[in-house]
Amino acid sequence: MRDQQLIDPVRGKASAGREISHDPLRPLPDDLLKAASKRLEIMALLAAVLWVLGSVADRIALFVMTHGDRKWLHWQPPDAITGISVVASLGLFFYIRRGDRDPRFLLDLGLVYMVFTSAALGLMMHWFPVPKEWPVSPMLSWIGAVVLMSAAIVPNSPLKTLIASLIAVSMNPLGMLIAKARGTWDFGSLSNVLVMHYPDYLLVGVAVVISRVVTRLGQQVSEAREMGSYRLVTLLGKGGMGEVWRAHHHMLARDSAIKLIQPDALSRRSGTDSALVRRRFEQEARTTAALHSPHTVELYDFGVTKDGVFYYVMELLDGIDLETLVRRFGPQPPARVVSIVRQVCRSLAEAHHHGMIHRDIKPTNIFLCRLGNEYDFVKVLDFGLVKVVENNETKMTADGATTGTPAYMPPEMVLGSSTVDGRTDLYGLGCVAYWLLTGNLVFEEKNATAMMLAHLQKIPVAPSERSGFAVPASVDRAIMSCLAKDPAHRPASADALAQSLERYGDVGAWTARDAEHWWHTKMPKQIPYAKDDATTLEGPDGLTTT
Repeated sequence: MRDQQLIDPVRGKASAGREISHDPLRPLPDDLLKAASKRLEIMALLAAVLWVLGSVADRIALFVMTHGDRKWLHWQPPDAITGISVVASLGLFFYIRRGDRDPRFLLDLGLVYMVFTSAALGLMMHWFPVPKEWPVSPMLSWIGAVVLMSAAIVPNSPLKTLIASLIAVSMNPLGMLIAKARGTWDFGSLSNVLVMHYPDYLLVGVAVVISRVVTRLGQQVSEAREMGSYRLVTLLGKGGMGEVWRAHHHMLARDSAIKLIQPDALSRRSGTDSALVRRRFEQEARTTAALHSPHTVELYDFGVTKDGVFYYVMELLDGIDLETLVRRFGPQPPARVVSIVRQVCRSLAEAHHHGMIHRDIKPTNIFLCRLGNEYDFVKVLDFGLVKVVENNETKMTADGATTGTPAYMPPEMVLGSSTVDGRTDLYGLGCVAYWLLTGNLVFEEKNATAMMLAHLQKIPVAPSERSGFAVPASVDRAIMSCLAKDPAHRPASADALAQSLERYGDVGAWTARDAEHWWHTKMPKQIPYAKDDATTLEGPDGLTTT
């Protein structure tokens, strides 16, 4: 792991003193582009609705104004324009909605859609005959409004906005010329074309200014996300105390995940609490960096920004956490569960050997990965609640505090016992195996307090009685031994549990071919993902206490 770096993402300075350039051609961040694409999708749907409502309202108004002339209730040629516009708007809506489209292409497509809509409006506005004495006077049209909305909602470069907007507002003069050629409006000299619609051309300048402002704001966001050698790309998740971002290294092809604790989250905590949270975060980084098991998430770098944002850089995982695995695909076969548990044991065995107790083993802290050409490779995350047994200075919880997740909390932690060792993690691992086999928690209670009392007092039902699979008796015994109330009755160590699982002959095998087939069948698309373990500090679903 490299030395700690001091970085300044807000001011845009790298740790080596390199000033981040204010490149006018800097691309907008992917998440902002995707958000703009989503707005374009909504705008297309809204346009389809407005075309229909506008056409109906226009017919009713003409019917009333002509004292009941029923010809306005019959089909008119502009109805074809309305129908084509509705189809085009819905087509764009579904095109964006279905499939993973390149957001930059979609924004360019949005400019084409703006010109198309303007052409339809230009034809509609000048279709019907106009009395010869009708005055030609300057006016703002719907096309000007469309140009302004597009510039604000769908960001593009000022140059593209200028070109597309000039073409769009020219659809009104074009509509007037077509009306003159059809003999439906004799508006006099050609100069009247520009006189009538010059306000729309003025709005083009406003649209370019709006585009410049929106684009620059996006570029400033991109600059603010520069963190030393890393650039924050996509927000992967949020927790009560921080965020996890996908990040790209300027020199390396490998992407990473960066975990942040924001200053405002720390400022909400006063005095000792703020210092405690910060020490806990730093301890997580230092502890994880000291572990070298391939089944423990790898830490690349960590440090603190000048603005007080604490961060660390970890490997970006391609896979799924065990909580999501069961919720999405249901309980897992015993052979696969045993394979997962054995890999977790390897990570915990190394940590326990160094006197480090994880203390928050749960499905969301265990990741099942696709690692190169290996499948079902387990990574253990979040050593943020770690306790080093033989060094009280690294204890990260205040006296009398309860830390962990109630659904997976061993009795000794419920009682706040000081005798916490590796067998504490094995209890949580037993709960995880129970979840994998049955799709249920060991105890189904309504709140955190009742859950902790159940772990303290109730005897769990064997997983074989709740699983849809035929659970071998040996696996039943192994899990129930991990769930023993008294740590002395649990397996002596993670190594001992792994060795006992290896000896069981009635479990069957979960082979590399089985794992590869599952991934190709169930999760064929590789989507790198990093679990936001910042949630441990305040907890998901109200079931984590600190």
